[in-house]
Amino acid sequence: MPDFKNTTDAAAPARTVDDALDFAVAVARIAAANKTEAVAVLDLRGLSGLTDFFVIGTGTSDRQMHAVLDHIATHAKSVDRRPFNIADTRATTWVLADYVDVVIHIFDAEHREYYDLDGLWGDAPRVKWQAD
Repeated sequence: MPDFKNTTDAAAPARTVDDALDFAVAVARIAAANKTEAVAVLDLRGLSGLTDFFVIGTGTSDRQMHAVLDHIATHAKSVDRRPFNIADTRATTWVLADYVDVVIHIFDAEHREYYDLDGLWGDAPRVKWQAD
């Protein structure tokens, strides 16, 4: 079971939907640039009260998945975002970073297929995140 770490130490600054979308797109690009496969951004606005966007990807190894999470954390800090929770273990099949309005899921291939968030949220619009 992943460890959940609440990392919020102060009230988060007010965010707009555009801020969340920009962050989700940046996260997707960071994940893809760091060898995460089949990256998808799902727009959950109007479908879920939990979050606005999911970023989902398939990692190639434990080490790669953790490196991606570290790169995302570095970017988040640079844009004044702090995760609410991080579910992370050193030997894992799924890492999750919850930034409240954007939740990031990086799975190994077997567990991405098993949990099938892409299918579970099949009615969610996909966000075009690739650079033109």
